[in-house]
Amino acid sequence: MAMADRDRITRPGTRRTDARRGRRWWRRLSTAIERLPRGAGTLAVFVMVLASVTYGIVKGGHADAVGAELADIRDAAANAAGFQIASIALTGEKQLSREDILNIAGISGRASLLFLDADEARARLKANPWIADATILKLFPDRLHIAVTERRAFALWQKNGRVRVISRDGAVVERFAAPHVAHLPLMVGDGANKKAADFLAAMNNYPELRDQVHAYVRVADRRWNLRLKSGIDIRLPEAEPVQAIEALMALDRDRKLLTRDIVAIDLRIRDRVTVRLSDEAAAARAEALKDKTGKRKGGDA
Repeated sequence: MAMADRDRITRPGTRRTDARRGRRWWRRLSTAIERLPRGAGTLAVFVMVLASVTYGIVKGGHADAVGAELADIRDAAANAAGFQIASIALTGEKQLSREDILNIAGISGRASLLFLDADEARARLKANPWIADATILKLFPDRLHIAVTERRAFALWQKNGRVRVISRDGAVVERFAAPHVAHLPLMVGDGANKKAADFLAAMNNYPELRDQVHAYVRVADRRWNLRLKSGIDIRLPEAEPVQAIEALMALDRDRKLLTRDIVAIDLRIRDRVTVRLSDEAAAARAEALKDKTGKRKGGDA
């Protein structure tokens, strides 16, 4: 007999076997319920029905909707008993509005103070990038106090062509830069957001240079380049960049280096400054050297 034929012959037997096992299981369950004390059988049946309903809700993907409905019913009962939130005191909001904070915390007009989960609401608030910390106090029977500590817009961070707003600790608080934050320092490159606070604090000691900077460029997350508004690129060393800036400022005081027609200043090698002239300045210098050489040859003749 072919394999397919054997399969067709054995399948009905398999179904009969499963049916017999199911009937035996049900008889055993019924017998167990009958042996329970008076009233316990009804309770057991109720538990079975409740479990079946719960399984159907979860299996059907309706758990969230049913949970929300039950929460509304629970809150309505608590509100009727005098636990409706009548007053919400909110402090610390600057970037976010009052409506934003309440929505983030999950507090609606239907919420009751009795069933409000303060820990969950605080966790939801702290998950927002603008909020560094939050405190929620339930003052029974009907008052709520929320205090938030917001992060402040500290700098702009450009990576892969996208500019974001970051806080002092480097966290991204806005995915795009609006015009009202365009005045913030521009940090560019991988790792620039995490190193921004320390480096900008050092740059504050050199306001005459800081005010000329268009962008602070992090190179391979190891060192900084300063792109000036004039177009000059200042390449700082990985080690002791502040000492290199100090040397640069001394050169600028003595020789007005930053006002010359140059495109780059390389400070990466200790005790050496390499300057790259612009194309026009390089051509003019080459012409001047040619004239000077010509005059020397004429004098020798």
